[in-house]
Amino acid sequence: MKFQTILYEVPAPLAIITLNRPDKRNALNPQLIAELSDAFAAAEKDSSCRVVLLKAEGKAFCAGMDLEALQKIATMSYEENLADSRKLAALFKQIYTLQKPVISLVAGPAVAGGCGLATVCDITLATPEAKFGYTEVRIGFLAAIVNVFLVRMIGEKRARELLLAGKLIEPQEALRIGLINEVIPTDQLLPRARQLAAELANNSPQGLASTKQSFLELYGAELDAQIEKACVLNAKARQSDDCREGVKAFLEKRPPKWQK
Repeated sequence: MKFQTILYEVPAPLAIITLNRPDKRNALNPQLIAELSDAFAAAEKDSSCRVVLLKAEGKAFCAGMDLEALQKIATMSYEENLADSRKLAALFKQIYTLQKPVISLVAGPAVAGGCGLATVCDITLATPEAKFGYTEVRIGFLAAIVNVFLVRMIGEKRARELLLAGKLIEPQEALRIGLINEVIPTDQLLPRARQLAAELANNSPQGLASTKQSFLELYGAELDAQIEKACVLNAKARQSDDCREGVKAFLEKRPPKWQK
């Protein structure tokens, strides 16, 4: 299987998926989203894979939406924005519901959709240099899709604070609120992830899959309906005057001029 935006390897019992757009700070674009989906599907089908690691090349884990993709928002119709939103939502759900445990390794900024990637994984490890934040509100955008998963992970009160503030937080703060599981020295991040993955891989494969399924059955009521509502809200927000101004200001590197 050949990829252009990610690296994929299966050193059994692991599958390692690596975001590989370091020159773009591993920003999300349609190709990266599609290739991530293909890689996770391959890992789920591979009987030699028991645990999936998600990491990134370069200084950033994922900077959110690619600038080129961001520029297209203003020219896209509601229907096109809805279809685009559904693709990202499908990837988040795929990772969240994967039958095998997924561990994310965050060694740099994880911003907006990039923070969403880390959020939907079962376990998130981070280095002291990592940053986390859902900054969509800063540009008049809406983090509706990740909201569906974030509330399940850390609770509504914390989710409200993060999404309304739109600020980046340090890994120790992310640990305190339950957004991540451990803060690890940079040179020990991959060894710790491998150690943790080996511990998980020693467990029953059926038990791991059943445990993940139990979370979905016990706490995932109306997940599909909520995701679809989030996609609609996302698409509507992209059509708003504030979003258009926020994106334009971001691209022009100036403060946005919000309508009163």
